[in-house]
Amino acid sequence: MNEGLWSRCNNCQKIVYKQDIIDNLYVCPLCNYHFRLGAMERLRQLFDNGQFETFDENIYPVDFLGFKDQLPYSQRLEDSQKKTGLPEAIVSARGTLDGLPVIILAMEFGFMGGSMGSVVGEKVARAAERAREEKLPLIIVSCSGGARMQEGMMSLMQMIKTSAALARLSEAGLPYISILADPTTGGTTASFAMLGDINIGEPNALIGFAGPRVIEQTIKEKLPKGFQRAEFLLAHGMLDDVVERKFLRNYLSKALRLFLNKPR
Repeated sequence: MNEGLWSRCNNCQKIVYKQDIIDNLYVCPLCNYHFRLGAMERLRQLFDNGQFETFDENIYPVDFLGFKDQLPYSQRLEDSQKKTGLPEAIVSARGTLDGLPVIILAMEFGFMGGSMGSVVGEKVARAAERAREEKLPLIIVSCSGGARMQEGMMSLMQMIKTSAALARLSEAGLPYISILADPTTGGTTASFAMLGDINIGEPNALIGFAGPRVIEQTIKEKLPKGFQRAEFLLAHGMLDDVVERKFLRNYLSKALRLFLNKPR
C-alpha cells in the first residue's frame, strides 16, 4: 500500500482509510480484496499475540554462478536485503497458535518476487526436519514467483530437497498445512506449496505453474474466466479450501487439533 492516511484498493479502486485496511488484517473493508502481506506481518497475524521466535536467520544466499542479467545477481540480493530487511525470501519461526506449539514459515514476495533459491529450499528442509525431530506441526505460507533463475539448476534442485523433507515429516505422522497466497507459481507450486495434508488458498490468489499469459500464448486459446485463481482451483479439486484471512487462525486451530487429536 502507498504511504499516507488513505489508500486505493487494487481491486475496487475505491479510496479507503488506510487504518481501516490495517485493522481488517490488510483486507479491503469494501470489496474483501486481500492485500499482499510481508512475511513478518503474516507471522504476526498467525502466532498467538503476534509473538514468535525466528530461527535459521544466518543463512545467506551466494552468487556462485556469477549470474548477471540487467544487474548482477549479487546486486539484486543486496538490494532485496536492504528493501526487506531480510537475508532471504522466507522467514522461519516457532511459537504457538491457539496454544498449540507450531513451526510456521512465511515467504516474502518483496525479496526477488519470493523466488526459491538454494537458501529458501534449505530453510524449508531444515524446518521440516526440525518439526520432525521436535514432533511439531508445520505450516508454510507461500507467496512466490517460483524457482530463482539466477541460481540455475541449483534452484530447481530445491524442489526435490523440500519434497523429500516433507515426505519424511509425513512418514513421522506429523501434519503439514500449506497456505497459498497471491501469487504462488512455478517451482514453488510444483513442490512444497501443493504437498500439504491440507492445501488452503487465500481468496482470489493466483496459483499455478506457468502464468496465464504464457499458457495463452502457447496454446493460442483464451483461458476461462478466473482460471488459476484459488476459487477455480477449489472447484476443480486442486485445493482443499479457500479461507478468508479473518477466519484463517481459527481454521488452522481446528485443523491442527483434529490432526493432533487435541480437542479443546
